Amino acid sequence: MNTQTTSTAASAVEIKGLSKEFAGHLAVHPLDLEIRENEFFSILGPSGCGKTTLMRMITGFETPSSGRVLLGGTDVTDVSTRNRDLNMLFQSYALFPHLTVFENVAFELRVRRVAKEEANRRTREALELVKLGHLGDRKPDQLSGGQRQRVALARAVVSGPKVVLLDEPLGALDQQLRKEMQYELKRMQREVGITFIYVTHDQEEALTMSDRIAVMSEGVVQQVAGPEDIYNKPETRFVAGFIGSCNLLDVIVPEGAEGEEVTVPLEGIGAVRGVLGETVTHERPGTLLLRPERIEVHRDGDGVAGVVETLTFLGEEWHLHLSVGGRLVKASLSSLVKERDLPGLATGDTLRLSWRPQDARIVVR
Repeated sequence: MNTQTTSTAASAVEIKGLSKEFAGHLAVHPLDLEIRENEFFSILGPSGCGKTTLMRMITGFETPSSGRVLLGGTDVTDVSTRNRDLNMLFQSYALFPHLTVFENVAFELRVRRVAKEEANRRTREALELVKLGHLGDRKPDQLSGGQRQRVALARAVVSGPKVVLLDEPLGALDQQLRKEMQYELKRMQREVGITFIYVTHDQEEALTMSDRIAVMSEGVVQQVAGPEDIYNKPETRFVAGFIGSCNLLDVIVPEGAEGEEVTVPLEGIGAVRGVLGETVTHERPGTLLLRPERIEVHRDGDGVAGVVETLTFLGEEWHLHLSVGGRLVKASLSSLVKERDLPGLATGDTLRLSWRPQDARIVVR
């Protein structure tokens, strides 16, 4: 399992053997993790997977059962939250209703006793960064949800912390505004050069914004990698099923080296080719992972026969569910391809399905 990637970049956060136990239950299993300086790093997983507990141990809100937390190379495991060089941004913006936008952003600098002239300068810069420089005199209740989100972000970065942790910060926004804020968050993170640790259950958010992603399940980090590798080279069945849509086909995995092309039998279908996602020392049960968009669909020719059970139009693409050898297989194709190559396609039609061996990834976990 890849939970750490070697890099020449300096570390903003290092987690060594960190775990958390509640009443005999391991909410976070012992793990090692390295988050680089100026990186947008996401912790992704379903509710209850341990991602928020992990975040709370990084911030100091939760005491680890074992292990250490280092910020910038300094062990802060026993250091209080207020003395760690980090800030947090929550879904609830926690703005002071009686203060103006400018005063809300400047508040932390006042607490830190930054000189007034310097505090004002840094506050103006933070508001310009989030494109709210013209709204400094307004109160929070005079702002939209997206604007309040920007104020909260400006307040989180104004003191120049080494790390900002963001806990599901876009959850209260509507879908269109969430998409806009995803790009804005990434832009702002690059401009300020602060490490962002983003906690979310939303795959699209993580894939859109992150330099790297840690996928968690049941307190275990399943994989740490960049968005493309997380999507195209999942290391476990869970990662493949959680990130996007994927066909998960049970197979018996033969012995072989990682990256080797092998043949595996699929009941009701026959022998198919795929590539080993890891080295296998002896025959074991496993899963063939196949993304719907990697399947080529034709009226005739070579390939596996499948009968169209459902056909769903989603604007720029079509989703197909096909009965293949007694099992359901998902495929997708662009609207242009369907219009050009499969005019008149309907449920009940028989198609031929094929894919490149390198697009069928085989894992044992």
